[in-house]
Amino acid sequence: MPTSTPYAVPAPSSSQLDVAAELLTLLRDTTTEPRPDAQLEALTLAVAADLPVLLWGEPGIGKTAALNQLAATLDLPLTTVIASVHEPSDFSGLPVIGDDPAEHGVPMAPPDWAVRLVRAGKGLLFLDELSTAPPAVQAALLRLVLERRIGALRLPPGVRIVAAANPRSSAADGWELSPPLANRFVHLQWTHDHDVVVRGLGGIWPRATLPVLDPDKLPTAVALARRAVCGLLAARPTLVHRLPKGETHRGGAWPSPRSWEMTLCLIAFATAAGSSRDVLSLLVRGTVGDGPGLELLASINRMDLPDPETLLADPASAELPERGDLRQAVLDGVVDAVRKRPDRSRWDAAWALLVLAVETGAPDLVVVPATTLATLRQEGWDVPASIERLAGMVSVSRRADHAATRTAVTARAGR
Repeated sequence: MPTSTPYAVPAPSSSQLDVAAELLTLLRDTTTEPRPDAQLEALTLAVAADLPVLLWGEPGIGKTAALNQLAATLDLPLTTVIASVHEPSDFSGLPVIGDDPAEHGVPMAPPDWAVRLVRAGKGLLFLDELSTAPPAVQAALLRLVLERRIGALRLPPGVRIVAAANPRSSAADGWELSPPLANRFVHLQWTHDHDVVVRGLGGIWPRATLPVLDPDKLPTAVALARRAVCGLLAARPTLVHRLPKGETHRGGAWPSPRSWEMTLCLIAFATAAGSSRDVLSLLVRGTVGDGPGLELLASINRMDLPDPETLLADPASAELPERGDLRQAVLDGVVDAVRKRPDRSRWDAAWALLVLAVETGAPDLVVVPATTLATLRQEGWDVPASIERLAGMVSVSRRADHAATRTAVTARAGR
């Protein structure tokens, strides 16, 4: 019986592999463009400020791709370390016994990737899958993230640290971050933008660039940051340190002296770079948490408001905020300033400011300040002509309020 010979699969020709390689090259050939991206700008600001950043996002959302693009744009060699596949000794250093341990001790040898970073003098250290690292590894990372030491080596100033993590619900064998490690990071929620993804798949991704810091703004930026943070903490001392009660929240951003110091630094950088309020909000809330962060942002908004005394001194050249809530705060501040130091000229100036507010914004914002200002009139003060321009507006607004009240009463009575 004849024996059958095994079917031999022909090896692919080298020319076909070359064609495949050419196709892969074309697929990977992408460009970048300047495009407003709040989360990317927040990331680059934190990197410029030399603060450790932790990107939170679902798998496949583009965290690693963003880090690769950032490293390429900033001309920093990227070193990726998967935290979950390492032992604690990989970050604290392996003991190496020398000739005379009793005299010289036992040095801790750093891993090879740390040696390469020190030799290069700069780089982007990417700690990936941080939420799948067990507690012992997280403890070993504390010294790396805070003191930038690995074994006997210290990372040079040119090295920046960025980490990425998946929420515990979507991480493979995930762990909550320990509070000491979480409090050392600026936490940024990384989400995908539909337009960015579509345009990127078409070959054009947004460009990550370092913020342009205005040298003339540096002293002002530092003064603003210190005034904002110190002013809030002086008024709200319980916010200086507030460890969340829930385990999940402890693994995120929360206020402590360390995170407030990082916040102060980020406010200064964002101010010097002229960043938007959206970018500043991402950074502040990502450092001290949503609650304290929103309180700080509100206090910064109030700091940006014009001084009531300046407005009263020259109402003709006054500029009121565009946003309704800020404009309301300014008008209330003007009326309060007149109440504290009543004077005929100041009273007239306040009416002029209310007229300006009506002419340049929503009239309903003037109703309460106008009513209060009218009660401050003293004997002998003539009613300024400007009040006539407000009378119709106040009357219409009051009729609308009365109508709304009657409607509500009727609706309750019909139940």
